[in-house]
Amino acid sequence: MNKTYTFNVKTRQTTEMQDITKQVQDLVRSSKVDNGLCVVFIPHTTAGVTINENADPDVVRDILMEMNKVIPFSDGYHHMEGNSAAHIKSSLMGFSETIIIENGRLLLGTWQGIYLTEFDGPRVRKVHLKVMEG
Repeated sequence: MNKTYTFNVKTRQTTEMQDITKQVQDLVRSSKVDNGLCVVFIPHTTAGVTINENADPDVVRDILMEMNKVIPFSDGYHHMEGNSAAHIKSSLMGFSETIIIENGRLLLGTWQGIYLTEFDGPRVRKVHLKVMEG
């Protein structure tokens, strides 16, 4: 059994990381898939997805702070839209994550959460899930 879901995330800042673990887990639970895989895919070129610590908000702050240092917003880029830094950051972060489902739950580590990463906000972003039994 395979199921596809889509939900929206509204971002509020130019760069941010929003924890979407609960939304993903809720959809996995509603899929009735007990064991399998969940693919989280972000269909945007200036946003991404990652898995990282969700217990201490300083981790998110540190990640964004360092990404903004390494890839500044203004650095002589040639892209006419002026958002080259966002394209670079999202490519480095990645556009998909695959998570194991066991007993109807995402098999994440104790401190892990799934984050939508925004680099050109604020915007409304789509998140696609593919939940596969097996």
